[in-house]
Amino acid sequence: MAIGLGILGTIVPVIPGPLLVAAAIAVWAVVVGTTPGWVVLGVALVLLAGGQVLKYVTAGRVLISSGAPRSSLFFAGLLGIVGFFVIPVVGLVVGFVGGLYLAERRRLGAGPASRQSTKTALKAVGLGILIELMSTLLAGGTWLGAVLWVDGILA
Repeated sequence: MAIGLGILGTIVPVIPGPLLVAAAIAVWAVVVGTTPGWVVLGVALVLLAGGQVLKYVTAGRVLISSGAPRSSLFFAGLLGIVGFFVIPVVGLVVGFVGGLYLAERRRLGAGPASRQSTKTALKAVGLGILIELMSTLLAGGTWLGAVLWVDGILA
């Protein structure tokens, strides 16, 4: 159940999805206490860590290629944090995108350039969510495959 909730947490940014998936698989590995359990935990941690690195590298590259300066991204990050606490469930994304739009509108004016920068930010956020979702699904799938194999269903 915790793994499923963690996977859902990648889509709904209130729950720390990858962290919850890693913790659930770690608890399972400790309870099982077998070599396959520890191997599954290791594979899951590599998948989750790789997903986090890929998410930040890829989404960051998309944001920087949009031409938005670091000051705009910093302001967007601050408003994203505020939004996280003000608007349940979607506040982080709304605050980040809204903050970037406000910063870019101040810098570029109300024209199409500020809207294009905001669209690029939305694409970067979406790409980050997809990458994180894939890594948690792969980690959860690795765990499920091991459980089914150990129980003899896949043997």
